[in-house]
Amino acid sequence: MPDLADQLLALGAATLGESGGRPMASRIGAVWSGARLAAPAFAVRCTPGDNLAVHVAAARAPAGSVLAVEVGIERERGYWGEVLATAAQARGIAGLVIDGCVRDVAALEEQGFSVFSTGVALPGATKELPGAAGGTAEVGDVRVQTGDWLVGDADGVTVVATTELDDVLAAGTDRAEREQALFAAIRDGKTTVELLDLDPTAIDEGEDQ
Repeated sequence: MPDLADQLLALGAATLGESGGRPMASRIGAVWSGARLAAPAFAVRCTPGDNLAVHVAAARAPAGSVLAVEVGIERERGYWGEVLATAAQARGIAGLVIDGCVRDVAALEEQGFSVFSTGVALPGATKELPGAAGGTAEVGDVRVQTGDWLVGDADGVTVVATTELDDVLAAGTDRAEREQALFAAIRDGKTTVELLDLDPTAIDEGEDQ
């Protein structure tokens, strides 16, 4: 039987987000094509413009976890790059989801280190101000508790609370199975209007008024 991470990845962020998971805001996306992750979160909170808490989290987070980082209102800094990715990989950290920018994208892709961020920025961050490593963080407008599962792929990132894993997984599996049946019916000639029981009378035929 596939392990939990494989099951979540197979369903994907979009399906899980429609099945009881909490989708993050669309500003957070993969920084390199093909980046994927499914792992428990380790929450991090930074003072805006400073990434000391990220360095500490990269040293403290358990292997197999994903750093979920809140940076506040100052997103346009490179809070993460090749140095931190190298340090995180050496400790077995699975990836990064940050509500701010990163840099060294080519190196991150070459390393195969999955990062989801709001973008790329060149200016660096200071490394001296207070923060928190562990506990909770607000990332992509979603409150993330350490231990919650994060699932990221080309569609974005969805958060699945630890206490809701079984229910979301079951609902996601059911949704995926129903979609496969829908695809088969479409290929057999059915329309989405028929299959989804939509009301086409609300749409005119484009005649001039």
